[in-house]
Amino acid sequence: MKFEVNKEFLIDGKPTKLISGAVHYFRIIPEKWRDTLYNLKAMGCNTVETYIPWNVHEPQKGKFNFEGLADIEAFCKLAQEMELFIILRPSPYICAEWEFGGLPAWLLEDPKMRIRSQYNGYIQAVDDYYSELIPRLFPYQTTQGGSVLMMQVENEYGSFGNDKDYLKLIASLLKKYGAEIPLFTSDGGWEAALDSGGLAEDSVLATANFGSDANSNFKALEAYHMKYGKEAPLMCMEFWDGWFNNWGEEIIKRDPNETAEEVREILKRGSINFYMFHGGTNFGFYNGCSDQFTHSTPQITSYDYDAPLTEWGMPTEKFYAIQKVIEEECPNVETFEPKLPVFKNIGCFQVKEKVSLPSILTDLTSPVKNDYPLTMEEMGQSFGYIMYRTELTGPRKTALKVTETGDRVQFFVNNELKATQYQNEVGEEVPVDLPFERNILDILVENQGRNNYGPTLISPQQRKGIRGGIREDIHYISGWEHYNLSLDNSKEIDFSKEWIEGSPSFYRCEVKVPKPENTFLDCRNFGKGVVYLNGFHLGRYWSKGPTSYLFVPKELWRNGVNTLIIFETEGNEIENVSFSDHPVYVD
Repeated sequence: MKFEVNKEFLIDGKPTKLISGAVHYFRIIPEKWRDTLYNLKAMGCNTVETYIPWNVHEPQKGKFNFEGLADIEAFCKLAQEMELFIILRPSPYICAEWEFGGLPAWLLEDPKMRIRSQYNGYIQAVDDYYSELIPRLFPYQTTQGGSVLMMQVENEYGSFGNDKDYLKLIASLLKKYGAEIPLFTSDGGWEAALDSGGLAEDSVLATANFGSDANSNFKALEAYHMKYGKEAPLMCMEFWDGWFNNWGEEIIKRDPNETAEEVREILKRGSINFYMFHGGTNFGFYNGCSDQFTHSTPQITSYDYDAPLTEWGMPTEKFYAIQKVIEEECPNVETFEPKLPVFKNIGCFQVKEKVSLPSILTDLTSPVKNDYPLTMEEMGQSFGYIMYRTELTGPRKTALKVTETGDRVQFFVNNELKATQYQNEVGEEVPVDLPFERNILDILVENQGRNNYGPTLISPQQRKGIRGGIREDIHYISGWEHYNLSLDNSKEIDFSKEWIEGSPSFYRCEVKVPKPENTFLDCRNFGKGVVYLNGFHLGRYWSKGPTSYLFVPKELWRNGVNTLIIFETEGNEIENVSFSDHPVYVD
């Protein structure tokens, strides 16, 4: 197959409209990829698009992962087998409401790091990553008999910077390691963004991202092409058919018929990529965080996105409305009935064991001692929690305050919660009573996700944990033990030790299932924390909503006994866990 970017997209010389949908393989259990791609074709799409998140594939510097959720090669093989064209976006930065926009947190171990720039430490890290990634993608290009049509150089760079030499460096690295197919950029559909983020002068295709007003956005895109004497196909690389959601905010919905009519306007003039077609789930600690200028708000575990397919893979009213428009505007496109997943309430189960974090702290991790608090990055930790511990003399009353800390802070004196601070509360004074000669002060800090977009991408706030220190009166307290709580060893928890009422605790439940089923864990009686099923990190929950569930795909269950472990930070005692055949939300 020969793919060309001319006045139109040409496949074997034939003008072809690309009707694409975004499917993030890393947000969907691999066993569900096939049904998702089947439904993508059923709606009328001929192409699948996906980002490639650097932090998933190189979670630690020099240690690469291409298995399970990270098996991009298996995803490409499956898409080819199902006769779909593929668009890949291996740009170092992806945004995607993903932790740090896909950039690995270990970059921040370099105090001079300047991401998305010509800084040598950054470019060398990209080079090392591409030396592993791009050769794996090489066989799937159309030039090698595959179906990958295009690769992205950078993602919405025009909303961040205007360094064309940097963009050319990234493009050159893609080519250095084997990219032979056309390259593209994607930016907001207005002049300044396209000018800053595009490389039309180097024959890199510019595409636009928008959710409405196709005519105005395509007009700006056409003008950008003409500025460089190009006649190029018009493509909306991200048609925002829905939106993401943040903790503590209402779920955002978009009218299906209004969405479909915007799709019609795009198809009349060019090609489209639905962002998203199937959003999936932010498993683990991978949710991103929104830059709200005055504060940051982390995204929820669900990445449903109000897309044509729900988080759990169910076609929506929006799916059928868009399918109808595709049939009307592109009558030669094949559409058909989608597959519908099945869900079951598997029951309620009693929690059998519980243990408090302070009781097993030294079992989970070895302390690192330092005279002042270290950040997560200085500790070589990317995700999760970090506990800071010191001793304070007494008896006496005093007040403490923490400075420059990300993101959520809990103060404990002798295992008793004294305060929880978040966002603008961080730094407020906390009165404490020190009743004994020797008192243990624990500061538990949660990394809720690094910003994935906006000016704070390069902010010191991206470094998590305590960046400043803890003050008593006007002086900083010294002599700290640091406990890394990335919680990747949850299977090793000793539940025979003490449970302390009101403390952050682990709860263990055995769930017996005669047959694996898709289901939803009901989190309405929980406070805040994370859940593991048979060692797999299902994601975060939080009572502030808007969601009160965690989606549990059937592929994560075993026949018979399964182990569910909950880490609850708010002191709520969890006595049982319940499941539902539908998602539940905060009232």
